[in-house]
Amino acid sequence: MVNLKINGLPVQVQEGTTILDAAKSLNFRIPTLCYHQDLCVAGNCRVCVVEQVGAKALVASCATPVSDGMEINTNTLKVRTARKHIIELLLSEHNADCTKCYKNGACELQTLANEYSVGDHLFIDLPGLAKRSVDITSPSLIKDDSKCIRCQRCVRTCAELQGVNALAVAYKGHEQKISSFFDKPMHEVVCTNCGQCINRCPTGALVERNYIDEVWNAILDPEKHVVVQTAPAVRVGLGEALGLSAGHRVTGKMVAALKRLGFDSVLDTDFTADLTIMEEGTELLTRLKEVLVNKNEKVALPMTTSCSPGWIKFIEHTFPEFLPNVSSCKSPQQMFGALAKTYYAQKRGIDPSKIVSISIMPCTAKKFEADRPEMRSSGYKDVDYVLTTRELARMIRQAGIDFAKLEPVSYDSIMGSSTGAAVIFGATGGVMEAALRTAYEIVTGREVPFKDLNITAVRGMEGVRTASVKIDGTKPEWNFLEGVELKCAVAHGLVNARELMKSVKEGKAVYHFIEIMACPGGCLGGGGQPIPTNAEIRQKRAEAIYDEDMNMVLRKSHENPEITQIYKEFLGKPNSHKSHELLHTHYVERRHY
Repeated sequence: MVNLKINGLPVQVQEGTTILDAAKSLNFRIPTLCYHQDLCVAGNCRVCVVEQVGAKALVASCATPVSDGMEINTNTLKVRTARKHIIELLLSEHNADCTKCYKNGACELQTLANEYSVGDHLFIDLPGLAKRSVDITSPSLIKDDSKCIRCQRCVRTCAELQGVNALAVAYKGHEQKISSFFDKPMHEVVCTNCGQCINRCPTGALVERNYIDEVWNAILDPEKHVVVQTAPAVRVGLGEALGLSAGHRVTGKMVAALKRLGFDSVLDTDFTADLTIMEEGTELLTRLKEVLVNKNEKVALPMTTSCSPGWIKFIEHTFPEFLPNVSSCKSPQQMFGALAKTYYAQKRGIDPSKIVSISIMPCTAKKFEADRPEMRSSGYKDVDYVLTTRELARMIRQAGIDFAKLEPVSYDSIMGSSTGAAVIFGATGGVMEAALRTAYEIVTGREVPFKDLNITAVRGMEGVRTASVKIDGTKPEWNFLEGVELKCAVAHGLVNARELMKSVKEGKAVYHFIEIMACPGGCLGGGGQPIPTNAEIRQKRAEAIYDEDMNMVLRKSHENPEITQIYKEFLGKPNSHKSHELLHTHYVERRHY
């Protein structure tokens, strides 16, 4: 332990603690811009400087470890003047058209400018002199160099959390900028559209592509029937964007708000999450039979999940040789979109050309996924517009809805019913757990041998987790699986996905089934979720996800009565010809840059 004083107050902290964290333990907030809890220390912005008694210069609190007997002052005249000048220097190069900025009111630089009453214009305003571009080529995100303060959070996020390296620092001095490979447009490079850079950008330099006006236009068009689906993780994130603390489940309030916004039918992506389990589980069991019984060496194992579009684009770029291993199932979002303009339209007697399909997602990569040419099996664009959790919160505020006072209501019928297995899709390991709950019962006729159906081995925030389930007492038709130890792996965050797939490629690990989610913590940590994000917030969202599962009457996908109904009336059976037409797809190899 180390003893020191901060602003005259004694404090004892662990050796290796930074001044920034030591100050937090005394409830002193030191402003930061380049620092983020999820990332390595950079010390780029110098906004966090403090005065160390006896030191010749101010020190960066985020990058300086404490030492015994140290005396720190966080709010002296020297410190305040330095911080104010640093903020003014950043603003002198910043396109400060704040009232038109998407991040207005949620910009960390703007907040600091207000706190330090910056407005003296001590330095020349340079934005008009600099050649800065705005990249709007991606369907998922917008990159505006004129608003970048070069804190490099995005670069570290892309490298450390995702291992993608789509962004890097280019040039020097006043020409320095955050660039893609050879400054190519974002839609042409290895970017996976995951949006993690957006979640950590302190300004409006990186934001999601906004489709709010298009959705309002559809809602207000009397000729259109607007259907909306909501992803599992949205219900544990939306409350944060509307003033509630992290970890609140707001499912019923969210449905009520969507109805007040004017959507014609409010349905649940969880329905097609259950459908995904039926299709994907059947696909896995079919592959296992081909390998174990028919000795078909052409069948690719391990099979990997296909729910995360960020993961799909990553594997297309980085491990294209494993594309045959990816489940052919579409994601729940895209299954829903295809069914909205076929099954739903048929049941409701609506011309599918009049249906506008909207999805509310925790994910910016879903915007890219909806635009893929493969996602038009309904004869139309299956999902017309994707909104993030943040965009939905903005619409609710625009409509003047007092979210906190809404009475919870239920989803509409026809693709609105779901189970707890579908809810846990929102957390890392959830797809694996949901699949095992159903597959084990189909094969043995018994529930998985875990207390309260909770397969805790695949839960948690470790980067890669492994589990195995031994199959005993199979039904006669599944006796080829008798005694088989089903080996599974779960990874979240693409840097962990890379390590897992590398180990499979090198033959160091053997699995039957792999779940990969592109974002830290899974969908609940998606690039479209409320900001800020950190490990503590993601853990609270995960707890809310599992709490919702435990409180549901049905907790296994195959028990969903609407799933039984859609197979009986429309699809026939899992992996049927109709299912493959609408619910399955293929992916393509992409260049690695």
